[in-house]
Amino acid sequence: MKNEWHSCRRILCIRPDNIGDLLMSTPAIKALKETFHCHVTVLVSTMGAAVVPEIPEIDDAIICDVPWVQTNNIPLPSQFHELVQRLKERHFDAAVIFTVYSQNPMPSILLAYLAEIPLRLAYCRENPYHLLTHWIPDEEPYRFIRHQVLRDLELVASVGGIIRDRQLSIRVQEKLWPLVWNKLQALGIDPEQPWLILHPEVSEQKRKYAVTDWISAGRKILAKRDCQIVITGKSNEAEAAAIAAGIGGNCFPAAGCLICRS
Repeated sequence: MKNEWHSCRRILCIRPDNIGDLLMSTPAIKALKETFHCHVTVLVSTMGAAVVPEIPEIDDAIICDVPWVQTNNIPLPSQFHELVQRLKERHFDAAVIFTVYSQNPMPSILLAYLAEIPLRLAYCRENPYHLLTHWIPDEEPYRFIRHQVLRDLELVASVGGIIRDRQLSIRVQEKLWPLVWNKLQALGIDPEQPWLILHPEVSEQKRKYAVTDWISAGRKILAKRDCQIVITGKSNEAEAAAIAAGIGGNCFPAAGCLICRS
């Protein structure tokens, strides 16, 4: 079965959720790219699309907010039919559906099936029968819980993907560094000294840690390392300020302050 994948030249990676989810999949996407020497397209949401240009292994993207993922837009049924047709026209050789264990993969699996993509790989708890050509039974969270990066790497390894690097893949826009430097200094941070980021903001409240947990984590970090801590986020300045005040020492609230436009 693995030999089929070595003849793939156009692979679709379905990851229609947030920026962070797409970044977690980049080591697996890199493994696909390097193993099969293929053209990689990602199906992403409008939220995830923001980081696509900074991921070197991605050749192009199809941007669509699908109805089975929480997004800021409300998709219409007609858009799903249009998406199926768009995928058909691209003549993909294979589709890899990336999910976290709490997501239902079936809508994305059905999308790939209706688009007539010959090889379809995903985790799934239920037996998908003919909807998938390569089914990996999902044992999370009942038997174990893995880091998302490892979960995705093991998925592509099941079809012969060779894992050489487990690091997230993202380009840094060096031209933005002077602007970031100035913003850090304005906050009272010394960019020439070690600093790290705590980012408490989440897209889903069920993933949110309590402020007291962030304070506890920050204090433990400062007890072991001589560094500065920056509390980031797009908004919620009050929460960032509360966490920074609770941690004390070299901790700086920066929610809403470090957004840079290229």
